[in-house]
Amino acid sequence: MRSLQLQAALTEYVEAVAAQLHDEIANGAEVSFELEQQGRSRAASGVALFCYRPLTTQFIEERRATLERLPSYEEAARLLGEFDGLDRYLVSVGMECVRMPARARVEGALGALLGEVFAEQTDFKLRGERLESALARLERAALSSTSEMTLVATLHGLTVTSAELALTRGLTIAQPHALEGLPAGALAPAEGESGHLVVVLAAEQHDHATALAEGVEVLKDLQRALRLFGDGRVTLGMLAWARVGGGAWSPVALGGGGRPHGMLVVTAEQEDELRAFCSLVSRRAPHANELAWALSRFEMGCERADPYEALTDHLLALRALLEPEGSAGGLLSRRLAALCALPENREELIERTGQALALERSVVAGSSVKRAAAQAIAGDMSDHLRALLRDVICGHLDPNLVGLADELLSTPVHEPTDAIVESGGAAEIGAAAEISAEQLLGDPSQAQEILDVFI
Repeated sequence: MRSLQLQAALTEYVEAVAAQLHDEIANGAEVSFELEQQGRSRAASGVALFCYRPLTTQFIEERRATLERLPSYEEAARLLGEFDGLDRYLVSVGMECVRMPARARVEGALGALLGEVFAEQTDFKLRGERLESALARLERAALSSTSEMTLVATLHGLTVTSAELALTRGLTIAQPHALEGLPAGALAPAEGESGHLVVVLAAEQHDHATALAEGVEVLKDLQRALRLFGDGRVTLGMLAWARVGGGAWSPVALGGGGRPHGMLVVTAEQEDELRAFCSLVSRRAPHANELAWALSRFEMGCERADPYEALTDHLLALRALLEPEGSAGGLLSRRLAALCALPENREELIERTGQALALERSVVAGSSVKRAAAQAIAGDMSDHLRALLRDVICGHLDPNLVGLADELLSTPVHEPTDAIVESGGAAEIGAAAEISAEQLLGDPSQAQEILDVFI
């Protein structure tokens, strides 16, 4: 697929380079030449022929620092660094990139692109056909591998302000209009929906069946992380589409993802937090304990069309985390309040949880309930469960929630504590405070290695 954002950024940068170098020539700078002997057959006789070849690439390289200060450079370099075919493009232009740092690969690719656009020029007048040819060569690099599988799915209940959001190389969330070559089914909005996003996964794998199975798991891992990140019920579409190399798209069933509830909005300023959070969740999500069971129940509730069914799922998950002794002791409400409310607000949350338990009993008994009030109660329980799961997975809370809650309940209320979970608002990440991507990963350098376990 062709990234229109990358194409536009590179075009803008090349146009700026052309203007800069043309001005330098107009102000007296000169492109050096080298004397080159023209090839001729051994049988030919007479005087050898020579020609002058402009050292255009050298002229550009000598001004690299100036060109990197152009306003359009940073965006072009960033998007090129996220380009899936970058390494194959470097190989195609004769560069060995195995041990090259990321920045050096981007610089090398930009240098090769400029060299192709302005080859043997001395006036640096931009020729449209040359630029188009150079960009086409770059795009072909992304399709040159016959073993690469591309998986495309739709995402609902999520809004991003950027046209494309690269979570890591090979995994991108994008506006449908930002990419060319998407399958037709990924472009059509769902019934009753004004818009959606697409998620694109590209992976190198010779065993295509394995690649497909792993790709579906990556998409579901991403869905889980997005659901934990904010209070929108983000969901994948029921169908995805896969292809190998540049082949035809084939539909892939993802199963029921439910209907989205609300909308999770990720601004440009939150993108790094989202990348780091997804990496953390993918590495630390549990697989075989009470927390894993509760996480599974949380996701089941997110996929329910009926909020009452979702409430039952989420209360079951809360019981698994906070009331392993059974409901006879009535400890769920008090433990949840200890973890999710300030001391002065505990009684309010205890009462709210009691209302949720009573609502569950009414639904089971088939009694009529006020729908608007019931949905609000169900939403509150979902938010508290999400906060607990998120903060345990991120390491902000001890997995022994029962022990922690009982300790808080036995602490005199006048003593300060920092173990209270903040539940509710969209895109909240930490307990009791917002934290940066670097804090989430523990190391600023790791913030750039986003979602590495996904690919």
